[in-house]
Amino acid sequence: MSLATLVAKPAPHIRLIGVVSAAHFTSHIYILILAPLLPFVREAYGVSYTEIGFALAAFNIVSAALQTPAGFLVDWLGARMLLIAGLIVGALAYIVVGLVDSFWVMVVMFALAGVGNTVYHPADYSLLSHHVPSERIGQAYSIHTFAGLLGSAVTPASLLIMQNLWGWRGAFIGAGVFGLLVAAVLLAVREEPAATATAKRGDAAKPADANTQTAWQLLLSAPILLNMLFFVLIALMSGGMFNYSVVALGALYATPVTIANGALSALLLLSAIGVLIGGLAVTRTSRHGLVASLGLVGMAIPAALVASFDFNTLALVAVMTVFGFFFGFISPSRDMIVREVTPPGSFGKVFGFVTTGFNLGGIVSPVIFGAIMDAGHPRQVFLVVAASALAAILTVATVPRQTIKA
Repeated sequence: MSLATLVAKPAPHIRLIGVVSAAHFTSHIYILILAPLLPFVREAYGVSYTEIGFALAAFNIVSAALQTPAGFLVDWLGARMLLIAGLIVGALAYIVVGLVDSFWVMVVMFALAGVGNTVYHPADYSLLSHHVPSERIGQAYSIHTFAGLLGSAVTPASLLIMQNLWGWRGAFIGAGVFGLLVAAVLLAVREEPAATATAKRGDAAKPADANTQTAWQLLLSAPILLNMLFFVLIALMSGGMFNYSVVALGALYATPVTIANGALSALLLLSAIGVLIGGLAVTRTSRHGLVASLGLVGMAIPAALVASFDFNTLALVAVMTVFGFFFGFISPSRDMIVREVTPPGSFGKVFGFVTTGFNLGGIVSPVIFGAIMDAGHPRQVFLVVAASALAAILTVATVPRQTIKA
């Protein structure tokens, strides 16, 4: 086949990776949508920060409660249509936020957006696991994760641009319209026979077991629970470094906000680059637990160093970027570890269950780090992050081989 033919008509799994990554990109926009618009929303409704927090709490609680059931639905009904439905639900919820002048309607719509958010991880990983050849799956996971991080990176600037043009309500509507466009593209890209054949040759998906008791026996088995704990610890690490490092550095070393934010931006940039390099690494080794363990050590050391030393600007940026690089680098290995202990036909429920750890960690992280800062111990922010990284090594280095059949 000529290069021109490949360019004109890429392989089905390449198109699938593209649209699934676009959905993941959108999901990260929706997760962060309130943060850059918060001052405008708060002023418009005259509410406190605690009251604004009701919307975020509703989103995360609904996501945590319903993501595992969404995983069961993915295995039962199919991933693609549920992913499209999730995009549409989230998009319409944010469009309503922009159209209806009511704070409590906004809170309800964030809860509805949480329902839409439940499908992304189980549906994305199910589609990729079923339709991407085994030799390419690690790279597919890395591109998928990179797209999500890229969505997080562009969200503040893009939403503020829309806010300047159309106001904060217009920004919500614009984000919702974007989600509808991505849903339309995903609807147009069908699961072609060639993709299904690839899945049958390698990672064939057997029909999901209808026995609910057997399914929960799988989810509550040691390998799956260890993976879920790993996601909880990752959420704690990201919550500490992403959300509290700027204020912690200011309180600990009087680091100017501009410098601390610059170091955080470098961390986020290197995490995206680390994901892509990690995707290449997983294609060259099957020892994903070892790779993840080394990466976690690479995160613990810089976090402990920041807690211990008042670095100058360049050194601080360098240390923070090392943390960011390894944070991204371990992501493809993390996904491969989950995949290796997941029986065929159970990708939706397993990925839905273990990634609930993100939501659980997202719920407890502000409580832990907020209490640390309120108690006047900013150094502990970085030490807790370092300790979480070391604890996570136990979850990836001790995962037993899965023996339960779904």
